Amino acid sequence: MSNTEKYLKEAFAGESQANRTYTAFASKADKEGYPQAARLFRAAAKAEEIHASNHLRALNAVKSTKENIQTALLGENHEWEEMYPGMIETAKAEGKKDAEMSFHYANEVEKVHSKLYQKLLGSLGSGEACPYYVCPYCGNTIEKEVPAVCQVCGAKGELFLKIE
Repeated sequence: MSNTEKYLKEAFAGESQANRTYTAFASKADKEGYPQAARLFRAAAKAEEIHASNHLRALNAVKSTKENIQTALLGENHEWEEMYPGMIETAKAEGKKDAEMSFHYANEVEKVHSKLYQKLLGSLGSGEACPYYVCPYCGNTIEKEVPAVCQVCGAKGELFLKIE
């Protein structure tokens, strides 16, 4: 890997993190009654998203939809099989309950994502379109119908966000 590719990957990660961080900051500013601060955070978050997309494009990392699903599947499998289990154990050993719960939720949902990508890969272009529903607390992702209760965190199904 060239230094430029290394720098593009590093920049992509940094810009992606800034986007998510500024989006969270905007929500907090809204809740605290600072609409102008929220607007600036959202504007900066959008700019960081554009930077990240430009870096990804320069890496030629976006391929065909089939290849992109395969890449996503590999990433999800890595997260739930290798990455999160150690993080969960470390947080548990260190008594960091919030982190342990966050890692656990993510780990369980990455398994769901893996199954959804695998299913889509097998039916790409032949299945009917259906909505997905995402739990606003743990990120659990369900296709077609919202559950009565989230199987990962127990949130009420009526809170799930519909993604079409």
